Amino acid sequence: MTRFVGIDPSTKTGFVALDEYGEVLRAKELTGVGSEDPKRMVTLINEVVAHLQPGDVICIEGFPYDTQKAMFAGGLHHGIRNELYKRKLRYYEIAPNAVKKFVNVTGWIGETGNKKRLTGKEKKQAVMAAVEKHFGFTHKSDNVVDAYILAEIARCCQLGASNITRYKYQLEVVNTILKGAI
Repeated sequence: MTRFVGIDPSTKTGFVALDEYGEVLRAKELTGVGSEDPKRMVTLINEVVAHLQPGDVICIEGFPYDTQKAMFAGGLHHGIRNELYKRKLRYYEIAPNAVKKFVNVTGWIGETGNKKRLTGKEKKQAVMAAVEKHFGFTHKSDNVVDAYILAEIARCCQLGASNITRYKYQLEVVNTILKGAI
């Protein structure tokens, strides 16, 4: 059975695996061991790859554009990709904005001429609400919710977006990914 996996790397990494019908097989937030690096990072990377299986179709969120913890984020992102490479597991890298676009979250609310930019917690809550609306999936962790979106994108990339997606913005995301696939 092919699984579709979403990975949202962060200090609290979201991991979701779906079956071909979109049923959740695993939805988990991974943290590694301890609070000091390199132990935390190494154990977190090991925890991520321990959940992977040969044949998984994987989407991993791309590097964050800005982060307060750039060194950790860079090391974690590269570490996971290195492990995927060593295990010969192919993956799609998905830009953070494409993850949000897949559920029609732009980062803005309001009418033209009176728009307000969503930031931080507001943006995360908008994404979580959009995922519940689109797919009926909820989780207390915004990292797991992002990983769910990534797993859905993986499913669309593999099974054919036109058979799965219902919205133009989802097709645009998938078609862009497939044109630049690794």
